[in-house]
Amino acid sequence: MARKYEELAAEIVKNVGGVENIETLAQCVTRLRFTLKDEKIVNVEALKKLEGVLMLIQSGGQCQIVIGETVGEVYVEIQRQYEIKPEEEATQVVQKKKLDSFVGTVSGIFMPVLGVLAASGMLKGVLSLLTAFKFLDAASGTYQLLNVIADAFFYYMPIFLGCTAAKNFRMSNEYTTMAIGAALVYPTLEQMRSGEVLYELFSDTLFASPVHVEFLGLPVILMNYASSIIPIIFASWVAAKLEKVLLRFIPPIFKSFGVTFIMLLVMIPLTLLIVGPVSTWLSQLVGAASEKIFSYSPMIAGFLIGGFWQLLVMFGLHWGLVPVMLSNITTLGYDPVVVTMFGASFAQIGAVLAILIRTKDKKLRGIALPAFVSGIFGITEPAIYGVTLPRARFFAVTCIGGAIGGALVAFLDVRVYIFGGMGIFEYPAFINPATNDVSGMYNGMIVSGISFVLGFLMSLPLYLDKKAVPKDVSENILSPLAGKVVALKDVPDETFSEGVGIAIEPESGEVLSPVDAEVAMVFPTNHGIWLTTKNEVEILIHIGLDTAKLEGDGFKALVAQGDKVKKGQRLIEFDLEKLKAAGCSTLTPVLVANYSLYADTYATDKKAVKAGDKIITVIF
Repeated sequence: MARKYEELAAEIVKNVGGVENIETLAQCVTRLRFTLKDEKIVNVEALKKLEGVLMLIQSGGQCQIVIGETVGEVYVEIQRQYEIKPEEEATQVVQKKKLDSFVGTVSGIFMPVLGVLAASGMLKGVLSLLTAFKFLDAASGTYQLLNVIADAFFYYMPIFLGCTAAKNFRMSNEYTTMAIGAALVYPTLEQMRSGEVLYELFSDTLFASPVHVEFLGLPVILMNYASSIIPIIFASWVAAKLEKVLLRFIPPIFKSFGVTFIMLLVMIPLTLLIVGPVSTWLSQLVGAASEKIFSYSPMIAGFLIGGFWQLLVMFGLHWGLVPVMLSNITTLGYDPVVVTMFGASFAQIGAVLAILIRTKDKKLRGIALPAFVSGIFGITEPAIYGVTLPRARFFAVTCIGGAIGGALVAFLDVRVYIFGGMGIFEYPAFINPATNDVSGMYNGMIVSGISFVLGFLMSLPLYLDKKAVPKDVSENILSPLAGKVVALKDVPDETFSEGVGIAIEPESGEVLSPVDAEVAMVFPTNHGIWLTTKNEVEILIHIGLDTAKLEGDGFKALVAQGDKVKKGQRLIEFDLEKLKAAGCSTLTPVLVANYSLYADTYATDKKAVKAGDKIITVIF
């Protein structure tokens, strides 16, 4: 099969004029989209005759070659052979999407665990409250057991994220990355960090790093991976790439254990050898830079630390500032540097409260309320990963609020005298124990109040429930069929998980137009249709799975390429019973193929729909 794709890829490149004629290449759901230097030299007839090519569309300097459900394999093979430049997206929206791709990935990975994240965060906040007011002794067994319940998710977060990251990166076995996550928090690693130092790398430099253990003669710089995020996401991303290679070359008889064996043997040492040193050195650099900037201008340093604090925590780089704080408290009796991050958590809960007030989305409210409560006590992970980060502009607002709060901390000369305490429980740490001067605590309260108000006021006018988006900036797509709804992620065909939409188990054999549009393409076998609206939203309706093998038997197209169609107009008739008799799934994906060109796209959460019901909304 791999040989087939290799030959098809070579023939396609050859007949579009060779690699030297190709400017860029993009992959859509069922087609390859070439931007060419000279469209005239394309060998149209040869391309149409290639086995595996369903259709050829040429327009506007582009050559679009419709492959069907195996387009991904052909695209990968072309890139493997020629490394053609991917298509640069033409709109500001897509550039924004590229910049937001990391945020989208992290948000998608956290989405399945938001419930337990919010619950754990709220329980940690409640425990802090109970101990602060002496209702519960921190040394008691009751507290310790409750703390285990509250902290277990955060401590073992790499294991949970290993599972969700594997699904996000479409790996075949999520237990592999869960095992990688488990290795990162394995107790022996932490014991190694406190053991004998073999030697120190880069002694007497900023990047001096103790080495406690070696792997095959290579130094391993250990860090604390508990509650970490980026290391397991990095490991899972690389593992997904490695898995694809291994599945291609390892014989089937060995795949059940061989792929996982190699991945664990490669990925765990690779993560420890790369992520540990990089994170350690970057965090040390952050700490040194912060001290340097603070000595030059405390307000600038406060602005930067407060503004970037949440990002530093996400990447684990805040550990470079912890030694700075401890050193200052030990030598000076107080810390004026790292304390500038104090306003960030309050800006965060201010934004969450604004969203909580504005939204009518029950699911979002169910996440935002406990996130707000736990955020008051300094536990902001539920707020970040559940509420603001998936809505990137609100995360940016919290960074702005944190930056202004940091500058205010420096301006008011707020100092922290005790290491420990978070959120509102950090107020007592601002009291000077030598003089009992409480002015620092009052100033800290002022900073937290201003940061909170900034986060709230900047977020309040920004939030708008998706269902309340004005019609002139959105387009609704109606259901072309009646039937049971299945989420795209549950469709047993990876091709359709790339878009945004739903799949429908149809009740009848009639496809209606979901929009006013132009027919961009009808599949040669009539089992699918591609529509383009006036706003250039591309909609794919694919009747059944693996129905191309029927070669059109049981399908009748009622429209042709180039036709203008109206909502509710009949597009295709198909014999539902014939599909079932042939052993084909009748599950019909309906999706927006070019969703990344738009500000947002979301699908219905209904369990069943009637023809003409709204199923997808595209926001421009």
